[in-house]
Amino acid sequence: MARALRLARRARYSARPNPHVGCVLTRDGAVIGEGFTQPAGGDHAEIQALKAAGDARGATAYVSLEPCAHQGRTGPCADALLAAGVTRVVAATRDPNPQVAGEGLRRLAAAGVAVECGVLEREARREIAGFIARMERGRGRMRAKLAMSLDGRTAMASGESQWITGPAARADVQRLRARSCAVVTGVGTVLADDCSLTVRAAELGLPPEDIALATAHPPLRVVLDSGLRTPLAAKVLDASAPSLLCHAADTPVPQALAAAGTALCALPRDARGLDPHALAAVLAARHCNEILVECGPRLAGSLLRAGLLDELVIYTAPVLLGSSARPLLDLPLAHMADKVALQIEDLRQVGQDWRITAIPTAHS
Repeated sequence: MARALRLARRARYSARPNPHVGCVLTRDGAVIGEGFTQPAGGDHAEIQALKAAGDARGATAYVSLEPCAHQGRTGPCADALLAAGVTRVVAATRDPNPQVAGEGLRRLAAAGVAVECGVLEREARREIAGFIARMERGRGRMRAKLAMSLDGRTAMASGESQWITGPAARADVQRLRARSCAVVTGVGTVLADDCSLTVRAAELGLPPEDIALATAHPPLRVVLDSGLRTPLAAKVLDASAPSLLCHAADTPVPQALAAAGTALCALPRDARGLDPHALAAVLAARHCNEILVECGPRLAGSLLRAGLLDELVIYTAPVLLGSSARPLLDLPLAHMADKVALQIEDLRQVGQDWRITAIPTAHS
């Protein structure tokens, strides 16, 4: 199963909106075939493994997610395993998709296949946490990437911010982008930095075959721009990756923007700008499992207050920016009782910087 999970990670850059899954077929103690989820519309992991094996009669299938039992773009994997003569299936976890939800394992068991489930389940569920979140609660998993100095500052008072962290941390961010379905930012960041939010192959630090998968399937770039101030020439709207410009429903769309064919999405307003819950619903409707937020302190604070940030990934650089520099989050709190508690999931050095992975306790 550990091998199946390693295979699944090969598909984390290209399987979306499907969950990335790995499958290993064994017989008489030897691996006879293995595979991982191909890009949407292509083979699932089980089909790849069956093709690699050629003859899978009497084999055991180790798969990191319950084999599907419904007809989508491809046929049911449970039926394919039965047709191939597989006699034992070990799954890491059940599929939370209501179209499956245990039916794949039930179908296999009813046909006489020996079935087990729950091997390395925690690791498997962590690997596809965004897909599970979208299936179980109706929206994907939202992660904010933040970079700060040792004194908790993100930019100088003038807005100057490049570069707080070093190249190793920036490469780590590229890998986060590559595994995301969507990357969200605010118009303020676009106007200040003219960011492209693309996946840069040279910075990924991955094997060539994984780089090819990551760059062939870039995430959707989403700009929150209530007043439609994003220039047509902005890099985030170029043809290198898909883009979506979210604006307030009461903002008229400029003729030039409409004529350019820019993808637009009208959202309702709330007290502080565009309604973040409406944004989450739009991204869920677009089957976004993993959502990366790269933005300034105002949008990050708004999403945290709305309870939409499932994880904070904070890169801390060994520098001081001083008391007049901008804070990590726009999060005005008046009393100690208002503090936001975090559960630290991981702390590690990345080059000369430190990466803190934290979960607001409401999501733990």
